[in-house]
Amino acid sequence: MNGREVEEKSAHTADEEARGDDGAVLTGRRGQRICTVSIIGQIEGHYDLGEGQKSTKYEHLIPMLVACENSGEADGLLIILNTLGGDVEAGLALAELIAGMRKPTVSLVLGGGHSIGVPLAVAANRSFIAPSATMTLHPVRMNGLVLGVHQSFNYFERMQDRIVRFIAAHSSIDCGRLRELMLRTDEIATDMGSVIDGEQAVREGIIDSVGGIGDALDELKRRIAERKAQ
Repeated sequence: MNGREVEEKSAHTADEEARGDDGAVLTGRRGQRICTVSIIGQIEGHYDLGEGQKSTKYEHLIPMLVACENSGEADGLLIILNTLGGDVEAGLALAELIAGMRKPTVSLVLGGGHSIGVPLAVAANRSFIAPSATMTLHPVRMNGLVLGVHQSFNYFERMQDRIVRFIAAHSSIDCGRLRELMLRTDEIATDMGSVIDGEQAVREGIIDSVGGIGDALDELKRRIAERKAQ
């Protein structure tokens, strides 16, 4: 092996990358190692989705997030979202895990961060959204048998309140405005709710900044450096 080959191998080793079987990626450069997880398609909860549907299984993401928080290998977490939403309780469970992490976290919405994807996006320390991305805000839906009794409507209301309070607590939008956007009847032809683009999501105070992968990585690296300097 000549000198140039040794130099190139050393340079490659300095920028380490490890990819897990679960899709998580751990990259390192200049003493900062970032764990990247993606939330793609529908968030799958207690029931399996049909074949041919792209999904993210929450039982896979939970150990990934715990490992990132507990591991000495990772200094921060980058969450990439392009999701249709999915199981409400599974999504909230993941959002609470992200919000409870002590390591720096940054999220980036690409394509879409719809429905229960909104709490997941705002759960990070700082959130970004691509200019062309959209987010859909709407009331809670339920599949399967629903009894038309007071208890069912009370359950829906309490579930909706959990989502609203979480989003408001981890962003700059207030509960009243969020409920207003969720209950609009003039935005979606066959449904209730609002579809907002990246710039409106920032204006409404849901997402912190419009940006791309470079902006998200710069912010995460800055937070990692600040944490290490403490």
